Amino acid sequence: MKTLMMYFGLFVLTMGCTTSRITHSWKAASLPSKKYTKIMVVGLIQDSDRNLRGKMENHLVGDLSARGYSAISSLEAYGPKSFERMTEAEALNKLDTGAVDGVITIVLLDKERERHYVPGRVYYSPYVVYHRRFWGYYTTIYDRIYTPGYYTVDTKYFWESNFYDITTKELLYSVQTRSFDPGSAEALAHEYGKIIIDDMDKNGILK
Repeated sequence: MKTLMMYFGLFVLTMGCTTSRITHSWKAASLPSKKYTKIMVVGLIQDSDRNLRGKMENHLVGDLSARGYSAISSLEAYGPKSFERMTEAEALNKLDTGAVDGVITIVLLDKERERHYVPGRVYYSPYVVYHRRFWGYYTTIYDRIYTPGYYTVDTKYFWESNFYDITTKELLYSVQTRSFDPGSAEALAHEYGKIIIDDMDKNGILK
C-alpha cells in the first residue's frame, strides 16, 4: 500500500510540474532556409493583463536569444500600443526601420475561471484496509464525513502564437496552447516560452 501511494504521489507531483500543453501545431509546406536577423515578439493581451504581457514577451525573447537569435519585445521597444491605428504599410515600415524580419505573436484567446468544491478527504482506501474491522471502518469514514472541504478557483488560459516572415508577409507557423492554473505569471511565461520555442525548433522553423 505504501509503495502504491508513493508512486501515486510521484505521479501527481510530475503532473503538477507542467501546466501548459500544445493542443495544435501547424507549419507551412515550404519554409525559407534563412536565419532571421531580428525577431520581434508581439503580445496581444488586454491592458488589464499588461504585467502578464510583459512577462510572456520577455520570456519568449529570452528563449530565442538562448538559441542565438537577436530578439526584442514590442512592449519594451514601442510601448503598450505598438501598432495601434497604423496601416499595414506604416506597421511594416516601422518593423523595417527596426531591422525586424520576423514576428512572433502571443495572443490570449480566452481566459476561464472555474470554481470547484474540494472535499476534505478525497482519497479512496481499498476495501481490505478498513472495512474488516468496525473501528477501522468507523474512524476512516468519520474523518471523511467530518473533515471540512473548501472551494478553489482554477484558471484556464487559451493561447495562440503565429510566426510571420516580414519580407514575404507569409504565415510560416501557428500553434495553439492551453495553460491550466499556473502558479504565477512568471511560471506561466517561463513554461510557455520553452514549449513554443522547442516546438518551433522541432518543426524546423528556427535554424
